[in-house]
Amino acid sequence: MSAPIESYGMIGDCQTAALVGKNGSIDWLCWPRFDSDACFAALLGGPQHGYWRIAPGQPITSTRRHYRPDTLILETEFETETGRMVLTDFMLPGDSTSDLVRIVTCEQGEVTVEMELVIRFGYGATTPWVTRPEEGMLHAIAGPDMIALHTSAPFENKDFKTRARFVLGKSQSIPFVLNYGPSHLQTPPPVDAHYALRHCEKFWRDWTARTKADGPYSEAIKRSLITLKGLTYLPTGGIVAAPTTSLPEQFGSERNWDYRLCWLRDTTLTLLAMMNAGIYDEAAAWRDWLQRAVAGSPDEMQIMYGLSGERRLTEWEVEWLPGYANSRPVRVGNAAHEQFQLDVYGELMDAAEQARKGGLAPNGEGWALQRALIDHVGHIWDKPDSGIWETRGPPQHFVYSKVMAWVVFDRAIKSVEKYGLDGSPEDWCAIRDRIHAEVCDKGFDKGRKTFRSAYGSNLLDASLLLMAQTGFIKADDPRFIGTVEAIERDLLRDGFVLRYNTHDEEDGLPPGEGAFLACSFWLADAYISIGRERDAEKLFDRLLSIRNDLGLLAEEYEPHEKRLQGNFPQAFSHIALINTAFNLTRSHKPSEQRAGAHHGLKGKAKPNAKKVSAPPRLSRREPSSTPR
Repeated sequence: MSAPIESYGMIGDCQTAALVGKNGSIDWLCWPRFDSDACFAALLGGPQHGYWRIAPGQPITSTRRHYRPDTLILETEFETETGRMVLTDFMLPGDSTSDLVRIVTCEQGEVTVEMELVIRFGYGATTPWVTRPEEGMLHAIAGPDMIALHTSAPFENKDFKTRARFVLGKSQSIPFVLNYGPSHLQTPPPVDAHYALRHCEKFWRDWTARTKADGPYSEAIKRSLITLKGLTYLPTGGIVAAPTTSLPEQFGSERNWDYRLCWLRDTTLTLLAMMNAGIYDEAAAWRDWLQRAVAGSPDEMQIMYGLSGERRLTEWEVEWLPGYANSRPVRVGNAAHEQFQLDVYGELMDAAEQARKGGLAPNGEGWALQRALIDHVGHIWDKPDSGIWETRGPPQHFVYSKVMAWVVFDRAIKSVEKYGLDGSPEDWCAIRDRIHAEVCDKGFDKGRKTFRSAYGSNLLDASLLLMAQTGFIKADDPRFIGTVEAIERDLLRDGFVLRYNTHDEEDGLPPGEGAFLACSFWLADAYISIGRERDAEKLFDRLLSIRNDLGLLAEEYEPHEKRLQGNFPQAFSHIALINTAFNLTRSHKPSEQRAGAHHGLKGKAKPNAKKVSAPPRLSRREPSSTPR
């Protein structure tokens, strides 16, 4: 049986992330990058595919866990009949190598501790050659990968598994340090675990102290910001949609995708969330990543890229993994990168507009590339596409895609009018007006008083909830209000919003999936826009209540089983949470900021942000103070 998705917590070093279960088992880790092959893949298979468990070796009477305040340091507390132990898990951002640190401490009484380590490179396919070059050290190598374990606990290797069993008395503590390095280099020296813990806590607390999260939802905002930071690939500024692949959108289905990539569709909402939270360094790094990734011919622009802007994201199936809850296939890479999605051009132009308004870049930066993009969209806006949801059915004239094509020209015109950039505003106005007229004619269902999913369709699409936010239509327009009400009627399931009805939409896959959480936050935003603040608050509070005990959200939610579904934790869900929280608590809303003339926080542009800073490099063997 697969452990519930919501039973996991995330730790990470801003280059990769590990998922830690309530039982003390790390069941997923791709090393050294988010998109590397997994060395612990039990999440998508079984124990034979790699895991690392530390827990009491006796019956557990209760388990509690939490993050240390304002950090990504996870503490799991196990109670037994004889004592209480705390397992502290973290990875240290900014170190010269990548280290996974686990410290087990007996807080009360006496506890027998068991450790089991199974390293399997290549998504569980490859058993490494294991040696013990010195006391307290294990060395595992296969091909280009090398992992070293350092600990003072006695351990043995048997049946391709490393085990330890020992007893801790009150206040006694033993660390385990696992580090990764290329196999052709020397083994990295072990980091001092207790010093690293203090250093890691300082890194996260210092970073969180810079964020602007206030009001009744400040803790939820901060936890989502920390999660978003943990999903950022520090060397480039790219943000992965999730640290996992193939966690299913419906248990037992084939709706399983690799989300360890960076999507353009998240661009504008990500920038708004960051700028309104005051994390301008990360916003600037994301903007810079975006400009590098899309540089080149506009007709070759993709909907997603790798962590460093890689374009070849070939999709293949990991046949030896049975999948989470037997949900097959397990996929690596994402074939949707080859799709034509018209909306991403609008995202890119809107992001450039928000960056200029927020003071993240000089007004003319990247304008030549944007001009080429505008000209390209002028030739392709009337073509069918695969839409924001990357359906694998036939291309259609999706209404939201056309809305975002309208955004391209709307933001282009504003760039000329507000910033004095060169262009052809008269020509752009003509195209903008033509797109608007066509969408209102072919994309609006007069009988049902709602915009449609696509031209000629009787179906709905939750992305229509963003139409007013983009500025395409006023929030008080009866057509937008009618669309919100139609989505309430047709796409709400137990109070949560579906992306679209998979039973009716021809998307190339068997029907069925959970409610899409970002869309549920968008409905709350739409409620605010049309004056239904109380409904927005009720929906937002309900969305907060389905986070797991650590404040984390997946991509989707199954309300009948009360289970999180899809890749986890999901950046898009947490971005949407942040923006809705600000919409509910600030006079200047991100939605107003997006389509209106509002410049930055409190009407002032932010000075150009500096490059994202990393913590100072560790002196890896600096003596630690007395363990806690």
